[in-house]
Amino acid sequence: MKADVDRHELRQIIAGLSEGVILVEPDQSLSYANAAALAMHGVASIDELGPTVDAYRERFRLRYRNNRAPDAYPMERVVAGETFHDVVVQVTRADRPDQDFVHSLRSLVATDHQGNPSCLALVLKDVSDQFEAEERFERTFNANPAPAVITRLSDLRHIKVNHGFLEMTGHTRDAVIGRSVYEVDVLAGARNRELAVSRLNEGGTIPQMEACLELPDGASRFVIVAGQPIEMGDEPCMLFTFADLELRRKAETALRQSEERFAKAFRLTPVPTVLARADDFRITAVNEAFTRVLGFGEDRVVGRSLDEAGLWVTQAQREQFEAGLARSGHLLGAEVCLRHESGANLDCLVSAERISINDADFVLLVLQDITDRKRGERELFDAIETVMADTSWFSRGLIEKLANLRRPDREGGDAAAPNLTVRERQILNLICSGLDDDAIARKLGLSRNTVRNHGAALYRKLGVHRRTEAVVWGRENGFPYQAGSV
Repeated sequence: MKADVDRHELRQIIAGLSEGVILVEPDQSLSYANAAALAMHGVASIDELGPTVDAYRERFRLRYRNNRAPDAYPMERVVAGETFHDVVVQVTRADRPDQDFVHSLRSLVATDHQGNPSCLALVLKDVSDQFEAEERFERTFNANPAPAVITRLSDLRHIKVNHGFLEMTGHTRDAVIGRSVYEVDVLAGARNRELAVSRLNEGGTIPQMEACLELPDGASRFVIVAGQPIEMGDEPCMLFTFADLELRRKAETALRQSEERFAKAFRLTPVPTVLARADDFRITAVNEAFTRVLGFGEDRVVGRSLDEAGLWVTQAQREQFEAGLARSGHLLGAEVCLRHESGANLDCLVSAERISINDADFVLLVLQDITDRKRGERELFDAIETVMADTSWFSRGLIEKLANLRRPDREGGDAAAPNLTVRERQILNLICSGLDDDAIARKLGLSRNTVRNHGAALYRKLGVHRRTEAVVWGRENGFPYQAGSV
């Protein structure tokens, strides 16, 4: 009678507990379950839970968190008098496989004065929400492309590793899990290793620092490593995350090599070359050919704009150059006049291209000195004009060839374009035939001044200033006409 009273009082005590409690008798019958235990199984009564351990096994499937089915249910272990705690199992109803719970279990075995079991209880705690959160973290952790390792602080052993770390290092999962932080050293070659080890032992945040991980194949990999304290199931841990510096290192090496090649080519090219900032054309470098051709040394032009250095002879050409470069981003063979350090003018062809160096915009200018060529052209044209001053000794074909050489870019014009009078056409025809003003006056029965006045009006209409230019225009447009055609 006394035992029944004690058992009744016990049930009253455990009825209001937030933890679930199931009382199990030595004969493997379930004598009582409080409301919390029933709710943790999704049932409303002890009958739905199962009157015996065997009935419970039929109605509920249990699996450990490693997905292994237990050899003996925790209830059976309680009946055997075994003491255990923090056994985590996933519980699924057989009739509702889509409904499951996660329980953290511990046993309670009370004995009488003779040491015999007097009360057997299974204590349950619903940790479904906690493990759902952990599952979400696990999925996120594994799917995160950023390499990461989780190390338990109590023994400094790695307990989790994601695919990103395995892919970066070439380690297998088994080669990392269970190994100490010094066996698979995630702080190898750390720039401030002493600080990192000190923070790890204290469980404090490890700031970002460069490290060089040793790989299974004997190679190494440069990374940035950082550590952040976290808890995994109430267990203090350290989350190590890594940023792979290998690609950045290769990119920096390639960029440095590219810049070295550019600098060497820039310095050794035999053509005057200038590197200037794109926004204000301030010169940042010139090569040896620039100094040789234009006379300016680096100390005279670097840090100054093209205009400030006094290279431009005319502002109009400068404005035209800058506008053309802004319009298309490049120029090819623009003819300009630049000033030598001595003050002499140099005829040059300039080509320019916008380029990017270290994410900054620059303009690369390549100059070609054509002063000698232009001087030769001018001398040739002067000689042609001298020859053409008296064309009576040359055939019409030769005169036309000389005219084309003098103005090679001019295509055949339209003789009817200027509004010439009959008299002006006559005079132009005779000029192109090689007659001077006196001969034309006698030919037409006019005074010499009249011929000169008609000639001046003719020049204005043709847009020329010299007799030779009038001959060129006439030859290009079919003068002289045959006799009787005017």
